[in-house]
Parts: sequence; structure tokens; C-alpha cells
Amino acid sequence: MKITLITVGKIKEKYLKDAIAEYSKRLSRYCKLEIIEVADEKTPDQASETVEENIRSKEGERILKHIRDDMYVITLEIGGKMLSSEELAQKIETLGIQGESSIAFVIGGSIGLGKDVLKRSDFALSFSKMTFPHQLMRVILLEQVYRSYRIINGEPYHK
Repeated sequence: MKITLITVGKIKEKYLKDAIAEYSKRLSRYCKLEIIEVADEKTPDQASETVEENIRSKEGERILKHIRDDMYVITLEIGGKMLSSEELAQKIETLGIQGESSIAFVIGGSIGLGKDVLKRSDFALSFSKMTFPHQLMRVILLEQVYRSYRIINGEPYHK
């Protein structure tokens, strides 16, 4: 299976880059992983809803350029469905059984995802009602995908 992370913005912090590299290496024995970073837009302080919608739309266009028709798209959204680690593993396994060979996880920028990206989403996933920095969310997502593959393969993982 191919897992693609499509994310807005670049990672600047070395400790986050190191964690992403570690989980990418661990995942390489289970799936083909690709991480695509699209440019983020500068969001002015106290931006109006119209300005924020324009920013989400521009970032969304960049995201959609990397989403192929054959991809199963999972967007990370605060309002999405919360799953346990076991349920996420089951979802990934079931998608594979159903013939989905490419899953794209989409992490938006600091003000979220645009309407067109949300429309293209096949499944909205939430990790928490809390807000996390989108850079840190990459690490959390990669860890959970890695944990999912450990669960699918009946391998031990830390509970």
C-alpha cells in the first residue's frame, strides 16, 4: 500500500524533522510512504473570514494538485470522527482488502482546509477536540500509522 501525507508548510524544527525521519524509516517495511509539502500562505493577524477563506482556497488548490483520482483521501479535521488506534488499524486494513492501494492523509495549515479539499475527502479523521500545531500533527499521524501496521501484523506495540 502507498501512504501519502499531503501537508501545508515546511518543518523548520530539527526535533520534528528527526521524529518524522524515524517514523518514515520504521514505516518503510510496511508501506511506501511519500510526504508532500505544499507552500503555506501568510495569514495576517485578525484576518477576516473572507481573507482566511481565500488563504484556505489557495492552499487547497496546491493540495488538490497532488490528489489523484485513485486515492482514498483522509482529511484531518477537528470535527472528524475520532478512532482508537485499533479502529484506525482496522480502517487501513479494510481499505487494503477493498482494493484501495493508495491512501492520502491531508493535514491543513494553521487555519484549516478549504471547502474543495473537504469535498474531495472520503473520510474526516479527528485526533482530538484540541488543536495541535500542524507540524506536530505530522509526527502524531505517522506514529499512529506505524502503530496501525504493527497492530495489523499482530506485532507488539506499547499500549
